[in-house]
Amino acid sequence: AWQPGATRSFQLAHQLALLSFRDLIETELDQAAFRTQVARDVARVGLANYAAGALLLPYRAFLEAARAEKHDIDRLRTRFQVSFEQVCHRLSTLQRPGWRGVPFYFARVDMAGNITKRHSATRFQFARFGGACPLWNVHEAFATPDRIGVQLAEMPDGSRYISIARSVSKPSGSYLANDRRYALSLGCEIEHAGSLVYAAGLDLNGPAARIGVSCRICERTDCTQRAFPPLDRALHVPENERGVVPYVLDGPRPERY
Repeated sequence: AWQPGATRSFQLAHQLALLSFRDLIETELDQAAFRTQVARDVARVGLANYAAGALLLPYRAFLEAARAEKHDIDRLRTRFQVSFEQVCHRLSTLQRPGWRGVPFYFARVDMAGNITKRHSATRFQFARFGGACPLWNVHEAFATPDRIGVQLAEMPDGSRYISIARSVSKPSGSYLANDRRYALSLGCEIEHAGSLVYAAGLDLNGPAARIGVSCRICERTDCTQRAFPPLDRALHVPENERGVVPYVLDGPRPERY
């Protein structure tokens, strides 16, 4: 009872999906041929979650509303009585042939920098292991609670994204248990900027935050926020020089046989 209304509604929709679509879900799981029962159980939750999202945010009605509101998340969550996170997640799934929405990526990050949820219809790449790029504005969201931050970002391949980020808190229901705090990120390539209310006033050709996937695989050699050297580059340590990091990146590492 202490959970927010949007959370309770989603859990009810999840249970309804499990009861109403049990045969269909199990058929899909059979076709997937998972190697372990645990993997099958996790996938079942994922399918029921998608069905719950579709029930609360019907595809066509939600897509039309998103277009009309220029993807204003606060207006959409009020209109459909759902949470900020539920809107973001649903926006990243609207790629039905003939009724495609803006291709978004969506990610949820905890305070340690772990990506705990990800979904993408874009070329945007997420770090699978280790920390994500510290220049990505999702990390700044924890410092400005309940405010939406907007960032123009550029990946090493030259692709540019409009990235919005906001922190959210999920109550624990007890003084003795910590609330769960996350930062949410939603973004798309700049070619879709005209469809986003968040692009108002942005100079899409101006300077952008030069973000990457993670330090271990980032190609940039001049990043002032680098925490670790890339795995594929040789390095040397100058004795009489000191920069942001105590080493200098050289060319690709020689192959070993």
